[in-house]
Amino acid sequence: MDTIFALASAQGRAGVSVVRISGPAAFEVAASVCGALPSVRRPAVRALRDAGGELIDHALVLVFQAPHSFTGEDVVEFQVHGSIAVVRSVLSNLGAADQARLAEAGEFTRRALENEKLDLAQVEGLADLIDAETEAQRKQAVRVLSGALGNRVERWRADLIRSAALLEATIDFADEEVPVDVTPEVSALLLGVADDVAQEIAGSFVAERIRLGFEVALVGAPNAGKSTLLNRLAGREAAITSEVAGTTRDVIEVRMDLKGLPVTFLDTAGLRTTDDAIETIGIERAIARAREADLRIFLEEDGAPLLLDPLEDDIRVQSKADLRRSPKGGISGKTGEGVSELISQIADMLETRSLKAGLAAHERHRMAMLRASQDLAAALEQVARGPEFYDIAAEELRSAIRALEALLGRIDVENLLDEIFSSFCLGK
Repeated sequence: MDTIFALASAQGRAGVSVVRISGPAAFEVAASVCGALPSVRRPAVRALRDAGGELIDHALVLVFQAPHSFTGEDVVEFQVHGSIAVVRSVLSNLGAADQARLAEAGEFTRRALENEKLDLAQVEGLADLIDAETEAQRKQAVRVLSGALGNRVERWRADLIRSAALLEATIDFADEEVPVDVTPEVSALLLGVADDVAQEIAGSFVAERIRLGFEVALVGAPNAGKSTLLNRLAGREAAITSEVAGTTRDVIEVRMDLKGLPVTFLDTAGLRTTDDAIETIGIERAIARAREADLRIFLEEDGAPLLLDPLEDDIRVQSKADLRRSPKGGISGKTGEGVSELISQIADMLETRSLKAGLAAHERHRMAMLRASQDLAAALEQVARGPEFYDIAAEELRSAIRALEALLGRIDVENLLDEIFSSFCLGK
């Protein structure tokens, strides 16, 4: 492979910036700028100089020898002062050596995958960790990056390989008397894997919401106080408030960190019957987004009909508590009355849901597990029909194994790699 280099820390001015070099000529390329390299994994300060010998900066230099590095290759990292000019000069001089080139987006991580330092699920976990904004997102991404999903899939794969081997042995000795009936053991293994996969599929929907963020829709009639409440939640004037009914025509979104969970509140158009064509479009969008949301908060006023029925877990509150004689149990976005209690109720409900989150947080994971689940069901059906159908069952198991291997990036994912790594920055 080519030797590559890039800024591994964030772009822009900083206290410290990290420049990473990886590949077969990493040591030689690094030495052309810093002189003699320090010993492996014993960092030392070196003067970085350009081709003319002029000082660029003093850097802490770290050396990692293959395969003991992030990429699995020889790697050198320079920790330099985070000046834009310093970083630009270092990168320019590394490129001038003609032995290395600037890394492409995600190329360091892609090499880690190709050198089996990470599986594809861990790569996606790393991307999720970089994008994490809340504590729940961080914890979920760290679990995947640490290899928890890969380890679980490996256990499933081992049980399926064991089952397939038992079936193949029976097929190979079909003309002889086989002393042991393998059906009970195979069935038990397959049922165990099938149950685990089904649970992980169910948990993947919650895990995906944690990764992308829960959506909570504020629903109610015109002038029910939805926009005022949204502004109170956001702590700013995110939505226009007015005494004129129908002010909100489109869905307004405000993203928040709600006790560690990523939550997007949706201010929707007031629900009513109207002859205004534009307002009608807004109401239709409001109903559609509210139905797709993870939770709906209905702001109710006495006698105000709604065009959308609340679900069992939805929250219903009396709005404009500041204008009511008996505001107990109500809410007011204007004064803040009841808002803290509402936030706690929303957070508790979403936190309870998040406890059911699995490790798989991407649709790609879910689709691979669904394919494996279907193959497992077919294999169980064939095993139950008797030994004469073991060959068909074995083929179904091989198909299930391939689906799980694709989840980890071992086969049939080459067409996905460019899309996955394009989301990474150059330094990863």
